[in-house]
Amino acid sequence: MARDRQMRLGAFLMGVGHHVSAWLHPSANPRALTDLRHYVHLARVAEKAKFDAIFFADNVAMFGPPSELSARGAPVYYFDPLTLLAALAPQTDRIGLVATVSATYLPPYHLARKFSTLDHLSGGRAGWNCVTSASDAEARNFGLDHQYEHAHRYERAGEYLDVVKALWGSWEDGALLADREHGRYFDPGRVHPIKHDGRFFKVEGPLQLDRTPQGHPVIVQAGSSDDGIALAAATAELVFTAQQARDDAIAFRERLRNAAVANGREADDVLVLPGIMPFVARTREEALRLHDELQDLVDPRIGLGLASGLMGIDLSQYPLDGPLPGPAVTQGYQSRQKLFIDTARADGLTIRQLVARVVTARGHKTIVGTPVEVADLLEDWFVGGAADGFNIMGPTLPQGLEVFAELVVPELQRRGLFRTDYAGTTLREHLELPIPRTPAFATATK
Repeated sequence: MARDRQMRLGAFLMGVGHHVSAWLHPSANPRALTDLRHYVHLARVAEKAKFDAIFFADNVAMFGPPSELSARGAPVYYFDPLTLLAALAPQTDRIGLVATVSATYLPPYHLARKFSTLDHLSGGRAGWNCVTSASDAEARNFGLDHQYEHAHRYERAGEYLDVVKALWGSWEDGALLADREHGRYFDPGRVHPIKHDGRFFKVEGPLQLDRTPQGHPVIVQAGSSDDGIALAAATAELVFTAQQARDDAIAFRERLRNAAVANGREADDVLVLPGIMPFVARTREEALRLHDELQDLVDPRIGLGLASGLMGIDLSQYPLDGPLPGPAVTQGYQSRQKLFIDTARADGLTIRQLVARVVTARGHKTIVGTPVEVADLLEDWFVGGAADGFNIMGPTLPQGLEVFAELVVPELQRRGLFRTDYAGTTLREHLELPIPRTPAFATATK
């Protein structure tokens, strides 16, 4: 699909900020984490700046058991994101609403119905970030002793996505009639059981509600491992990734686009948005000061625990000022482990130095500078083929998002890189993604 090559921007919202010490900083109100008004304000800031979407990640377990040490960090995932977006939908008009929900623990019929509901009620603004859940703590909340093996999770997720998309397409366009004159609310010839009977799922269908304003919610994924890329190439429309180096980001995007083509899709059917944490201010000195203030607030034990959890390696067993150990077999965050190891080796980082980077953006790219400097890097990556846009991660919230919207967005607009107004009303229209066709079982009966 032809594109005007304008940048896509997501606002990745996490509590009162993405930096691990955000809740301790004077610019943040730690109790806002539990206040709907905080999230309404963030959504409206992003919408006023014409962002494509707001985005919520999720995890269905606490990071570690309750302890004096874990109490020194604010909860990362507090509200259920899908419920939160339902509350934000009537408070906004245009901005997309993307929620992370695991394909491992929620039956596919439930997910299909919940996201269809959000898409209908929001006028076609919903997106689903499909993850597979990577921690044993999450597994134990759902009756398992351990998480499923990595390849198994992704194979299961592939079938899960097939079921969900079939349910979303089980009502053809025009099936809902509401015809009082002839006493027919829907056309039964245009509503189809999916009769799915696979290795992992058996679902009769059809869904209880008709096709949504954008066909079905936009499918988002965040996995960058080999299994994650394979699944994204087959099904995803937007991919959220963590990349530190421009060349690596270019290689990842090209690999994903080529894999999409190999799956019979167009390369432009998949958009790639790396996460970016901008420390931005009118002067570089101010931006550096905010960065350093947050770094100074970090409890080293929290940072070490965060890095260990993301890597699947207990880093406390190694000298902090020594090199990072080699890769360990993990069924968890495989792409993040590889990213940290590659970064540490490329930049010659000790464990202590790597942890200092991890606590800022959890492996995502950090930028410190003026609006022009931040816009320069975003433009360089965008024009150079490293990204189709970016998921913006405010180090503190709301300040980090407010400052980006006030200072960086106008600079991107001045350069012709970002919209000055919405051209449509749905998330697909913002992203210039096509409306998906109904499955073959539906069209074959016409």
